[in-house]
Amino acid sequence: MNNNPDSSLLKTAVEHTDDVKGNFKAGLGAIKNNERQKFVVPDPRLIGGSLDIDSSTKDKFPDNFRWDYAVEYKNETFFIEIHPGSTSEIQTVIAKLDWLKQWLKEKAPEIDALKPKDKRPYHWVFTNKFAILPNSRYAKLLSLHGIIPTKQWDYSKL
Repeated sequence: MNNNPDSSLLKTAVEHTDDVKGNFKAGLGAIKNNERQKFVVPDPRLIGGSLDIDSSTKDKFPDNFRWDYAVEYKNETFFIEIHPGSTSEIQTVIAKLDWLKQWLKEKAPEIDALKPKDKRPYHWVFTNKFAILPNSRYAKLLSLHGIIPTKQWDYSKL
């Protein structure tokens, strides 16, 4: 594995995806500066690159709930949503995930194919205090959608 962005699987997939072509960034370059501290990896050199899905697709899908990011680490691509962690935001995050899954299937199958096979591909990183109790109906609803909210996207804890 190497972190050369020219050999990035995500970069190749992004360049073959009309909706986001030209928006791949090396490392965490696509992540907003104030959100980069939310990403924790054992070896930053293994970050293949990133894509700001939300910003790249907002002109094409202005009225949709769009997912935030795709990040390649160790040749696998993970999808991360940075969003407030209150119960009132659960339906929004689920709507964003539904949009992402449909977009990946219909518009970005090469990016979709890069999801990890043995780890959860979708992650909600909350931006403020988290107000969802572990055994609540809200937590169960999120679990049904394969979402486990977390304070940071920490690869070593996947």
